[in-house]
Amino acid sequence: MSDTAASIAAARPRRLTDPGFLIPLALLALYVIWGSTYLGIRFALESWPPFLLAGVRFLGAGVALYGFLRCRGMAPPTREQWRNAAVAGLLLLGLGNGLVCFAEQRVSSGIAAVAVASMPLFAALFSGMYGEWPHRRESIGLAIGFAGVIVLNLGSSLAGSSIGAAALLVAAAAWAFGSVWSRRQAMPPGPMNTAAQMICGSAALLGFALLSGERLPVHPTLRSTLAIVYLAVFGSIIAFSAYLYVLKHARPALATSYAYVNPPVAVLFGVLLAGEHVGPFDLAGMAIILAGVAVITLAKRKGNTAEP
Repeated sequence: MSDTAASIAAARPRRLTDPGFLIPLALLALYVIWGSTYLGIRFALESWPPFLLAGVRFLGAGVALYGFLRCRGMAPPTREQWRNAAVAGLLLLGLGNGLVCFAEQRVSSGIAAVAVASMPLFAALFSGMYGEWPHRRESIGLAIGFAGVIVLNLGSSLAGSSIGAAALLVAAAAWAFGSVWSRRQAMPPGPMNTAAQMICGSAALLGFALLSGERLPVHPTLRSTLAIVYLAVFGSIIAFSAYLYVLKHARPALATSYAYVNPPVAVLFGVLLAGEHVGPFDLAGMAIILAGVAVITLAKRKGNTAEP
C-alpha cells in the first residue's frame, strides 16, 4: 500500500506539467485574458499614444521576466536564438500588437477583436508556404472567413476608418506569419522565449514611437495607468507565455483558436464596461469570420490531431 501511495505521489508533479493538463489551462487564459486586453488597450489609450503604450508595456514585462529567469539560473538565449526572437518579436508584437493599438484609436475594442479574428485564416495560408497547404475543408473555411472580412469592412465601424481596417488586417497577417515562421526556428526555451520576444518587440515598438513623434504623457489618468499594468502582467507575461506554450505543443489551428473566442469576449467587455455598440454589418461579419475559422479549426486530418 505504501509503495502504491508513493507511486501516486510521485506521479502528481508530472501530471501538472503534462501538456494534456496545461494546454486547456493555457487556452482558457488566452480566451479570457486576451479577450479583455482589447478593452484594456482602449483605456490605456486615454493617456498613452499607441506605439509608446505597447513599447512600455512589453519592455517592462520583458525586462522583469528576463531578470527573474536569470536570477533563477536560466541560461540566456544564444546569438541565434536572440536573432530569431527579434524577428518573431517584430512580427508578433511590433506589428501584430502595435498596429492593433494604433487601430483602436479609430475603432472600438470589440470590432478590433473581430477583425483580428481573421488571423487563423492567414496562418492557414502561410502554413502552405512550408508545404502544409489546407485541405478541402480548410479551403472552405478560408473562403467563408475572407467573405466575413469583406462584410465586416462594409459596416460603419470599419468602413468609416479605412486606415484602422488596413492596420488590423496587417496586424493579423504579421502575427500569423510570425507564429508559423517561429515554429520552425531555434527559439529560446520555455519562458525565456517570452522574455526575449517581448524585449525585442518593445525595441521595435519604441522605434516606431520615436519615428512617429510620440511623447510620454504628462498627466496620465489612473485608469490608463492601471490598464498598462494589467496589460503588462496579465496580457504580456501570463497570456503571451501561455500562447507560446500552446504554439509549441499543439497544432497551429488549436493554438490560434483564441482568435475566434476573443471577439465575443471583447464585445461583451466593451458593451458592459465601456458602452460600446456594434451594428448589423459588424455582427454579420463577426458571425461569418467565426464560422470560417471554426471550420478550419475543426477540420482535422485523419491521424493528425496534435503536433509535437
